[in-house]
Amino acid sequence: MFKLLKSLLLLCLFSLTFMGSIQAKEIIQWTGCGISKKAFMSELAKAYTKKSGVEIKLSGGGATKGIRQAANGTVHIGGACRVIIPNSDEERNAFQIPVAWDALVVFVNKKNPVDNISFKQLHEVYSGKITNWKQLGGNDAPIELYVRRGKLSGVGRTIRELVFANYDQEFKATYVVKSSGPVEKGVLKNVNGLGISGYSSAKKRDLKLLKLDGKAPNYDNIKNGSYALYRPLYLVIKRGNKVPLVRDFVKYAVSKEGQDIIRSQGTVPYAEAIHLVMKQLDQYDRASAEGLYKSKAK
Repeated sequence: MFKLLKSLLLLCLFSLTFMGSIQAKEIIQWTGCGISKKAFMSELAKAYTKKSGVEIKLSGGGATKGIRQAANGTVHIGGACRVIIPNSDEERNAFQIPVAWDALVVFVNKKNPVDNISFKQLHEVYSGKITNWKQLGGNDAPIELYVRRGKLSGVGRTIRELVFANYDQEFKATYVVKSSGPVEKGVLKNVNGLGISGYSSAKKRDLKLLKLDGKAPNYDNIKNGSYALYRPLYLVIKRGNKVPLVRDFVKYAVSKEGQDIIRSQGTVPYAEAIHLVMKQLDQYDRASAEGLYKSKAK
């Protein structure tokens, strides 16, 4: 009987120790835009878990969700492909750390003969001034434009910023869908379709990525800024966040090891193309001189 009680006691102690180790497992919760996840976050999270033992749980929902849930402390880290909105109560506590460069890419069905679009033509397609493919050198068929709903998504807001400099710009869309995934899938099935998404996402589908003013959307052209529609990708934390786990992961993401992992995914590390910040300001000036930007831009 004594041996049986001793065995049961040891079993209970082992169970408590085992359960304690499970409960003590460290976890970082990340949510954000699918483009950031595809561009670098999935592989960066795996590498960090292997190195540190800290589990990183990834969930989607878009840039706005990532920014706002990080800002209010619902998640540890958000992922965003747009900057925070000035004077937004829901985003004022968000602090963004740029870690990579992506780009917006214009894409069509592979059966579409068009392979290039100018910056001005892109402006006119989205504003409804160009409505037929023959105006772009293609077939005599209507352009069926796919856009995602709302004006706060990472892709939608960045198009408005980089192409129109007007965050309130309306698009003359044929189809309005809930996220970038359905935009890509719609064009994949529609020979007359056209859409815009992130390079890191669209390049993984069987789509034709159009050149912009003769420049192909690829790693080198994004890095040197010759492909104009580049934009940063961010990690987002709550302003003043001092949680050691969170700060350690952010340091890892911007370290040489973290940036090497980002590069290995075909995504440009932020530190390797810091010159793009000033180059983009020059782009705004050129576009303004060409009359493409509105004076009411905010």
